[in-house]
Amino acid sequence: MNEIPVWEKLNLSIEEASAYSNIGINRLYKMTEDPSCPFVLYVGKKRVIKRKEFERYIEKAFEV
Repeated sequence: MNEIPVWEKLNLSIEEASAYSNIGINRLYKMTEDPSCPFVLYVGKKRVIKRKEFERYIEKAFEV
């Protein structure tokens, strides 16, 4: 079975999002703790990053 490239995945793990964006894992955890975070999705207790929403957020952000 072939692994799906990160840029084609619908959702990313925190680790994948960190590698993809060059934003640290700890910073991503802090960002996703905000209840108004537009790109986090909770699957049980696990956090996943909605890739397209994350990309839009990063494009508009001045600072993270």
